[in-house]
Amino acid sequence: MRTAVLVLGTLLSGAPLVAQRPLPYPVVPPLEFQRALAKGTRSQTGEPGPNYWQQWTRYEIRATLTPDAKRLSGNQRVVYYNRSPDTLGFLYLHLYQNLHAPGVPRNEPAEVTGGVQLESVAANGQSLAAAPPGRPGYRVDGTVMRLTPARPVAPKDSILLEIAWRFQVPQQSAGRMGWNGDNLFFIAYWYPRVAVYDDVVGWQADPYLSSAEFYDGYGDYDFTVDVPEGWVVLGTGELQNRAEVLPDAVAARLRDAEQSDQVISILGPGDLGPGKATRTSPTGRLTWRYRAQGVRDVAFSATNASLWDAARTPVGDRDGDGITDHARAEALYRAPAALWKGAARYVQHAISHHSRYTALPYAWSHMSAVEGAGIIGGGMEFPMMTLIGDYRGRSDSALYYVVSHELAHMWVPMMVGTDERRYGWMDEGTTTFNENHASSEFFPGRIADRGDQNSYIAAAKSGFESEMMRWTDYLYPGQNGNTSYSKPATVLVALRGLLGDSLFLRAYHAYFRRWVFRHPKPWDFFNTFNHVTGRNLDWYWRSWYYETWTLDQAVASVTTDNDGTRIVVEDVGWVPMPARLTITLANGDVVRREVPVEEWLRGARSAEVRLARGQAVTRVELDAERAFPDVNRDNNVWSAR
Repeated sequence: MRTAVLVLGTLLSGAPLVAQRPLPYPVVPPLEFQRALAKGTRSQTGEPGPNYWQQWTRYEIRATLTPDAKRLSGNQRVVYYNRSPDTLGFLYLHLYQNLHAPGVPRNEPAEVTGGVQLESVAANGQSLAAAPPGRPGYRVDGTVMRLTPARPVAPKDSILLEIAWRFQVPQQSAGRMGWNGDNLFFIAYWYPRVAVYDDVVGWQADPYLSSAEFYDGYGDYDFTVDVPEGWVVLGTGELQNRAEVLPDAVAARLRDAEQSDQVISILGPGDLGPGKATRTSPTGRLTWRYRAQGVRDVAFSATNASLWDAARTPVGDRDGDGITDHARAEALYRAPAALWKGAARYVQHAISHHSRYTALPYAWSHMSAVEGAGIIGGGMEFPMMTLIGDYRGRSDSALYYVVSHELAHMWVPMMVGTDERRYGWMDEGTTTFNENHASSEFFPGRIADRGDQNSYIAAAKSGFESEMMRWTDYLYPGQNGNTSYSKPATVLVALRGLLGDSLFLRAYHAYFRRWVFRHPKPWDFFNTFNHVTGRNLDWYWRSWYYETWTLDQAVASVTTDNDGTRIVVEDVGWVPMPARLTITLANGDVVRREVPVEEWLRGARSAEVRLARGQAVTRVELDAERAFPDVNRDNNVWSAR
């Protein structure tokens, strides 16, 4: 790795030599990304290359939930399609529930339930048993299974996996799934899942340690959940058998909600239980069947006590026919969660906003927000589903913020399939940025970005900040909130301020459009912005994403002589950014000037701005719009005395 080049600061006439500064050097992608460029699967423009490929998986899962025993069991048929040019001698699968097995590595405390019990494993009809690497069979190491079939999977070939399993449902699994009381389950990362094999790193089978989230491939799912009658199941995808599980009156209200802009109660307090919320069955159990196409995961909730509100919301024109499409926006919550009476309306706004702001219409038919008090305090996202705490004792705006945040995840990483395990900022930072824009729209007059900007500045001043490009599981303790959320969101605000709204959105929309239902890496994001804007922004990526440098610009002095007014700006910090001055004159006029970033990139530590003789200058302010996260605003303003 190259080191930053130090240069001498510029000299002003009669001024002493100012401190040296580091200069950001070019972004050099890792060798595996450079190899992908050479093979044509990636491109220097940030677009998928002409030879880009992606694996595909088809899942058929049959699951049974036993609420009293808190147990989930199931079996699955998985067809894995090898679209890569490589012959695969083995496969990796994730057994995420093994986070709760005794003795597994984890970076946060977790309930020990025993993890996943594998009852049978087969590949292409041949039963497999535990075996060392290199021999047909499988080996489980923590949350990762390595499976070696009798015959390698050739390019353009496929393999059939059949697995039966069961596990005890943890009450709270890393704040992302579990059960509460005797009336609610939220089931997530619940089935053995084939890991991602991509064109850059090959098998990405990093273990699940709890704090960093997921990287999943796309596929088609057909899954059933067998539950007692009276338990309502909402899940990823389309419910295939409404008539078999929903009473006529409930199904009719659901159809009405899908055509209504006003929220409709699907299940009220008097609609719970067998024969009311669901149909009855001679066996006392019902099977709910869901089908989802082109998603990276599936999750479901099961409840016998939750109310259900729904309405439609506009998402834009999905298919280019000139007609606005809609999605069903819904909230499922128990009666004590009083704030949730407005949740369906929050879902409506957030889904519509994110569709507009990203210029990428929400892809699916419904978005379901599930209240999960006792399982989670904040929120967690899955395709078409989110689990959120009840927010009892909090404000309604706090609930809106988390709803907007979790729903923004439907774009990243659900539609734009980033690697959360390694680069949490790619989804959490982008999501926080979109959340804040939606919140400012929903609550006019609020500048929602400011909270994250202030959080980032506090972290930057602490001296414990982690670099954003550091893998998420290896951030410094307590820094995930800043490194994955606040700082990347703040840096996107600054990038928008640097480029202007129009150019920023052109590049932002191109990134979403290019990588929808694909797997971008950080350098695809960087290259897209470089390409679309026509600017080499490597200095920006290096300064903000690879380093923990800070921005600190100052109005050093304002003096007047016979030639006019001389304003000296100092660049005290290490991050180079244009210095934008708002200059107020004695007659009230406002003049704007800018020291271009190139001045600092040449190594300067100070620069001067001159105004011709005329009206006296009464005030000078740097970055009056607060677009840039300057860590010391006390030196940003000069006023005449």
